[in-house]
Amino acid sequence: MMDTTHAWILLPGAAILLIIRSIYRLYFHPLSHIPGPKLAAITHLYEFYYDICVSGGGRFLLQIEKLHRIYGPIVRISPREVHVNDPDFYDEIYTSSSRRREKDPSWVPIYSTSTSMITTVGHEHHRFRRNLLNNFFSKRSVIDLTPMIQGRINKLIQRFEEFHHSKTVVQLDDAFAALTADIITYYGYGKLWGFLEDKDFRSDIRAAATEVSGMCHINRFFPFLDPLVRSTPGWMVRLLAPGKTAVLDLQQSILDAVMDSATQEAKPGKATTLVHKLIDPELPPEERTKKRIEEESLIFLAAGTETTGRTLTIASYHLARNMDVLERLREEVKTVLPTTTSTCTLLELERLPYLTAVLNEALRITTPAMNRFPRVAPDETLVCGEYPIPPGTPMGSSPFLIHRNATIFPNPEKFDPDRWIRTNGKTATGERLDRYLTAFTKGSRACLGINLAYAELYMALAHLARRVEFGLHNTGPEDVQICREFVIGYTKRAEPRVYARVTGVLQD
Repeated sequence: MMDTTHAWILLPGAAILLIIRSIYRLYFHPLSHIPGPKLAAITHLYEFYYDICVSGGGRFLLQIEKLHRIYGPIVRISPREVHVNDPDFYDEIYTSSSRRREKDPSWVPIYSTSTSMITTVGHEHHRFRRNLLNNFFSKRSVIDLTPMIQGRINKLIQRFEEFHHSKTVVQLDDAFAALTADIITYYGYGKLWGFLEDKDFRSDIRAAATEVSGMCHINRFFPFLDPLVRSTPGWMVRLLAPGKTAVLDLQQSILDAVMDSATQEAKPGKATTLVHKLIDPELPPEERTKKRIEEESLIFLAAGTETTGRTLTIASYHLARNMDVLERLREEVKTVLPTTTSTCTLLELERLPYLTAVLNEALRITTPAMNRFPRVAPDETLVCGEYPIPPGTPMGSSPFLIHRNATIFPNPEKFDPDRWIRTNGKTATGERLDRYLTAFTKGSRACLGINLAYAELYMALAHLARRVEFGLHNTGPEDVQICREFVIGYTKRAEPRVYARVTGVLQD
């Protein structure tokens, strides 16, 4: 009886507190002047509904796009966060290291790691970790890697020739993920993992990336779940969830690779592999723990595999549907690759205007990493239009929405490489169009692997256009149309899937 009485006393009290908090968030909160739906200002359940409950989840980003049509370029999307859909304000959020930008701590759990560079909250700590790897990902380092990249591309084309002779349907997304996974593992650990040699191009890296991304929203709203799973013995996870062990498998592969790579002798004055960078004895002990090496490796491998592989997949899909674009691209590539056995430098490929246009358009229409990447400016009040954004406010701007901005990119749903060449690659207002290509984000936390990604894309697109033709097989727009966000994009059913037959292998 006493317990029931207490409950009846507590329930009205809780309701009153919720009402008071709602009134505060609506009318007295530092963000109360930012336009947006009242429900989003009151509770995180608004975002939870779209990212967890609606049609398989991951729908909040497209809801944000709708909110911008109603409320304008800046919208309060939760009690504590704003989203900006103004391409000219992007550089204010994602700015250089001279202005402090921190990661929103509430977004750390989405990556299922807590010690990697991408989840480092503090500006100075992040800069320390990034500087550690900057030279490793420099343009010079990538150029040194191009012979290996070319060798892997040749291997992939050899596999495509085999599929052509056997008239076998190939799943292009798996094939390109195997290519990028082989490159990134060699770059990181000095050894090929041989995914291109697998009969079906299967890769535990891609499987792990899918596993992690599929849980990103659940992990953010329930941050205790991922540490709980990680503390569970591996044998128990395999017993209780045998279909969800890709991350465990990859962790073991990483540990094996780390041990193998660590025994390789580093060149004087130069780290041979990523592992040598991470286990450098001059680093503070907390920066070279087993957990940190494992988690940095997990992000390194997943990001280096899925994003570039997906861009090649979507590019191949559109080239197969637009033979005039493919023929024009092939004719240009022939100027530096006159025969199918010719070689050329990365610099020569980068100078080809139409190849660059196709590559840029592939990145724009794919937007491999599409979430809103919220940043916090701890020391600045930023002003977007007439609205001041107080210091400490998480604020984001999704590359996906920038790339769909019809003012900057007219008819944004169309694959149109010519948009990068018309009017000398400038917008209607005279700005350089590539200023608004944000596939790798920008600023002090931009993608560290951008030079490697561009090298892979230039080389793979050029040699594939020169030597291979595809015909799509049971694949339509719905198989590549992105409508859900789990850091990377998903279709209504799953990740983009592209099936094709190799209809031609070009000879000299």
